[in-house]
Amino acid sequence: MADLSSLKDLAPAQTEAAPVHVRKVDSLGRSYATGKRKNAVARVWVKAGSGKIIINGKDFSAYFARPVLQMILQQPILAAARTGQFDIIATVAGGGLSGQAGAVRHGISKALTYFEPGLRSVLKKGGFLTRDSRVVERKKYGKAKARRSFQFSKR
Repeated sequence: MADLSSLKDLAPAQTEAAPVHVRKVDSLGRSYATGKRKNAVARVWVKAGSGKIIINGKDFSAYFARPVLQMILQQPILAAARTGQFDIIATVAGGGLSGQAGAVRHGISKALTYFEPGLRSVLKKGGFLTRDSRVVERKKYGKAKARRSFQFSKR
């Protein structure tokens, strides 16, 4: 068997550094990100402020009345320990309320990393930067729903 130490010379040198994340802020001092969940798409702007969260022109507690959805929205802010430091403005469309809350959470997380790249590791560990790609499966012909068959009748 040939000596494997000669293969080290053939391998390319791994001199590539880890990707450097740069701050992305527009002329108004805002960072923008798009969040997605199921069929909902949220456009989110984050800027330094007093902690207001406005969704489709309403306060987030008025738009998302259920406490669970309000908690989902605040998860990335609490994980980053930035409560009351950012104003968040979001427009969200498509899907239901649960999907919209998940889309806004995803958008807030991405926009926070663009505004403050140092938060990326904390939000990545919390799983807030990963897009939840689960969507409703389409209905197939010859089936009652996506997978459910019609009721079998023996006679």
